[in-house]
Amino acid sequence: MKKVAVIQDLSSFGKCSLTAAIPVLSVMGVQACPLPTAILTAQTGYPSFFYEDFTSKMQYFVDEWSKLEVTFDGIYTGFVTGEEQINNIFHFLDTFYQKETLVLVDPVMGDSGEVYKLFTAQLLARMKELVKRADVITPNITECCLLTGMSYEKLQSYSNEQDYLVAAEEAGSLLQQETGAQVIITGMSPPPKAGNERYIGNMYLDGKRTFYHSIQYNGKSYSGTGDLFASIIMGSMMRGENLEKAVQLAVAFLTEAIHDATVENIPTIEGVHFEKFLKMLL
Repeated sequence: MKKVAVIQDLSSFGKCSLTAAIPVLSVMGVQACPLPTAILTAQTGYPSFFYEDFTSKMQYFVDEWSKLEVTFDGIYTGFVTGEEQINNIFHFLDTFYQKETLVLVDPVMGDSGEVYKLFTAQLLARMKELVKRADVITPNITECCLLTGMSYEKLQSYSNEQDYLVAAEEAGSLLQQETGAQVIITGMSPPPKAGNERYIGNMYLDGKRTFYHSIQYNGKSYSGTGDLFASIIMGSMMRGENLEKAVQLAVAFLTEAIHDATVENIPTIEGVHFEKFLKMLL
């Protein structure tokens, strides 16, 4: 069984990060080996939560796993608390990365044009270096703008879909060229089409081709959907599937889970009830 080191936080409520990645990777036939970057009673969108930073504990995992002489087929990074943790991830890569190891970086820094509470200029600078070590990067459109210097406000000011997509593709192409990685931009929300119907989509770029896929948008943003998306991409990579197929699987899975959450009127902060749809990933 292939093993993936998953470096991100453990939030008890919110169905995100490790609580999303572990079941997805497991059902896809991959052993998820968690290295927590932080422990939270609930993800940071909740009005109250306890938070314990694990920066000083990360080295223990490296030391103990080194004693076991373990190897990883994949390394998957998500939420980090700051630039020091990214330095720890570089050390992890220096210790465990081999030429056949696949690295996926989900550069968690913000969403909907806003940066998260722990974001700093130093974190962004180190994240720009980390994505250069990745085989696949899965930024949302906000994070793609942060990594490339594109103005999110300018992007959202376009009045038609084509102009929006052209500008987003320019940013994605720049990120792809700077890193050499395959890039999947998630959460893209172009201007409404006729009838004011809004769509949300994902764009894949590998330097040779680009494809874009969108679905109708219900106007809600659920906790953990980006983590579920990235986890499915990682699981698909471990199964040797091409990324176009992986994106299609992730979109189909999330479409069902989001529709169910909408019908059940689940608060967005709680995330989607993805568990009942895990069979789609077998």
